[in-house]
Amino acid sequence: MTTADLLKRERAHIVKSLANTLGFQYCGISEATQLEDEARRLELWLNQSMHGKMSYMERHFDKRIDPRKLVPGARSVVSLLFNYACEPIKQTEDAPKISRYAYGEDYHHMIKAKLFELVERISEEVGEVHGRVFVDSAPVMDKAWASKSGLGWIGKNSNLITRHSGSWFFIAEMIIDLELEADGPIKDYCGSCTRCIDACPTEAITPYVVDGSKCISYLTIELRDAIPEGFKGKLDNWAFGCDICQEVCPWNRFAKPHKEPAFSAHPELAEMSKQEWMELTEETFGRLFSKSAVQRAGFDGLSRTIRFLNDEGPSV
Repeated sequence: MTTADLLKRERAHIVKSLANTLGFQYCGISEATQLEDEARRLELWLNQSMHGKMSYMERHFDKRIDPRKLVPGARSVVSLLFNYACEPIKQTEDAPKISRYAYGEDYHHMIKAKLFELVERISEEVGEVHGRVFVDSAPVMDKAWASKSGLGWIGKNSNLITRHSGSWFFIAEMIIDLELEADGPIKDYCGSCTRCIDACPTEAITPYVVDGSKCISYLTIELRDAIPEGFKGKLDNWAFGCDICQEVCPWNRFAKPHKEPAFSAHPELAEMSKQEWMELTEETFGRLFSKSAVQRAGFDGLSRTIRFLNDEGPSV
């Protein structure tokens, strides 16, 4: 091993150690190169209109598949996982459900702050580092990079799955100009399991491909238009997001509860009845979700979905 290789290994160890001290459970590294196989799969997915009305997925294709075009001078992609695993809220049986990742404060802000701090600490340890940090905030194929760096494999439900802790993770990246020793991918451990495919109420999942236009998360969050009538009775009472394909995944039996107070659910959520959800006001929405990722749907979007779930009035 050359002196340059030893230096890259030493720097990688420093980066991973610092990431751990900031609360990231996993950290993996890839060389910043073009994603050839992922580019072909993304192009096919787009050509089949599986992105629905998420037109932003069509933009910046070249930057999605090559981090060097997104961050000039990039040498390494550092992928990080932050745990949000928790038990579902104990609600009344007929109350609308929201995805666990949206129980507490919006993860974007908290995790991005940690990423900025991580860059600062790396600069203090190894010298000035340039680049950008990302948490669902740019055309970055986060699951592809996390898989490439060996943090897990992309399962049949298209989620990144880790062998030791399942899939309840937020994925973040640093694309930086620092040369680091790269990790390698691991094998796929889904085997013959089809639980996620069998459990999806809208039949959005085929092995390793999710038709976004049929996904409950897309219908309840990304879609701004009326939810198509063909999905009546198929949303399984999800008002924001959906956790079904993760709830049935056998690997999530290894998930460990998060320790981040900011991700704890608002105490009122567990107490809300179906009727209270139906009568949700902007004031109550603001109190419950002022710092939550539910803000992405907004009061109007959440109310639209709740009406759709209860078949009361047009879903507009």
